[in-house]
Amino acid sequence: MKVHFIAIGGSAMHNLAISLCKKGYQVSGSDDEIFEPSRSRLEKYGILPREIGWNPEKITSGLDAVILGMHARNDNPELIKARELNLKIYSYPEYLYEQTKDKTRVVIGGSHGKTTITSMIMHVLKFHNKDFDYMVGAQIDGFDTMVNLSNNTDVAVFEGDEYLSSPIDPRPKFHLYKPHIAVLSGIAWDHMNVFPTFENYCEQFRIFIDSIETGGTLYYFKNDPVLCEMAKKSDNDIVKTAYDIHAYTKHNNTTCLINVDKEIPLQIFGQHNLQNLSAAKMVCNQLGISDDDFYQAISSFKGAAKRLEVLAENVKTIIFRDFAHSPSKLKATVNAVKEQYSERDLFAIMELHTFSSLNADFLKEYMGTMDLADISVVYFNPDVIAHKKLAPITKQQVKEAFGDQYLIVFTNQDEMIRFIKDIDLKDKNLLFMSSGNFSGIDLPAFAHQLIDTGR
Repeated sequence: MKVHFIAIGGSAMHNLAISLCKKGYQVSGSDDEIFEPSRSRLEKYGILPREIGWNPEKITSGLDAVILGMHARNDNPELIKARELNLKIYSYPEYLYEQTKDKTRVVIGGSHGKTTITSMIMHVLKFHNKDFDYMVGAQIDGFDTMVNLSNNTDVAVFEGDEYLSSPIDPRPKFHLYKPHIAVLSGIAWDHMNVFPTFENYCEQFRIFIDSIETGGTLYYFKNDPVLCEMAKKSDNDIVKTAYDIHAYTKHNNTTCLINVDKEIPLQIFGQHNLQNLSAAKMVCNQLGISDDDFYQAISSFKGAAKRLEVLAENVKTIIFRDFAHSPSKLKATVNAVKEQYSERDLFAIMELHTFSSLNADFLKEYMGTMDLADISVVYFNPDVIAHKKLAPITKQQVKEAFGDQYLIVFTNQDEMIRFIKDIDLKDKNLLFMSSGNFSGIDLPAFAHQLIDTGR
């Protein structure tokens, strides 16, 4: 098979390219920019483009498939050539379905928690030496790539993103997978740039439920009223089962699952993760993993990259990084750290970075999301707002949106860094939350610098 990637340098795209290369396919690709770690990883497998830019000469009638990434534009010269030659053009999710259409597909969707639930399922299956295909939106310990496709598996586990599929296919990715087993973790408005109203956003999840294969299974979180009503009204001929937060207790900052008369210590914490764990357990049970085997495996799960990831710590302070950026994720993450380390003050810093979060009409969704933090900071870069062609927002707007009169808002990175360095971190935990990097801060290095000061 000869496959060409238009926009091979993307996080998802380069992982799929590597997976197909490992499968024995002839892989080529192009992009107008390729950054690390994509560049080094593509080079390792001999599929890094020789030159940066688009080259229509790479598109020939001998290609079996062209995979189009979101980074490409509709007027991309390689895409135009592929259309002229009537080649089969796939979006990323379309090709994943094409590769797994004869397998049992498990798809994890929802506004929050889908990466972690997918990672938990992958961890448990790998722990018990089960072979499976997968696609997940973060780097996971024990897995070389974020995508794996092979000829010798019967099960595929996919993270189901609701964002658009490609520049020529505006359908949400998770509409294309047609799962046999599906999870919906909850619904909280996001991606305002493509789903301008909450009702429009919810409609995408209704379509997802309808896409579940007849006779399939949907697991959904029982304490989400919107999701419960949606599941109730669906007339798809599937089994619908609600799940709850797993029973737990806590001993000296260690969270333990309660299973009848046993306690299973975990390396993760937070009610949102115990909710995620319940969903993962139900899926694993359906895939043939017993309760005992699940608990044995999950006790060694450390979480996905950038999900309550410990950057640095000493006996008095832990510095975390988390991908939280939407309101529901932000609140769950802040609450998790404060509950787990209730004896310490929590210094929480988040960045408004996405299109939705920087939109003045969306800001009100953040009301109360950082209330449990003892020191709350929000950072945003006005240049990012201008780049996204959004109307400017003010510090006062942000304070009012979060509903916290003590909230500290920065628009200057240097000022924020000085403020952080001036805080005595003794007996405090520091939590960075963003889908970006606070305008270029090397967070791991910065965290070690703060710890190394001994404060």
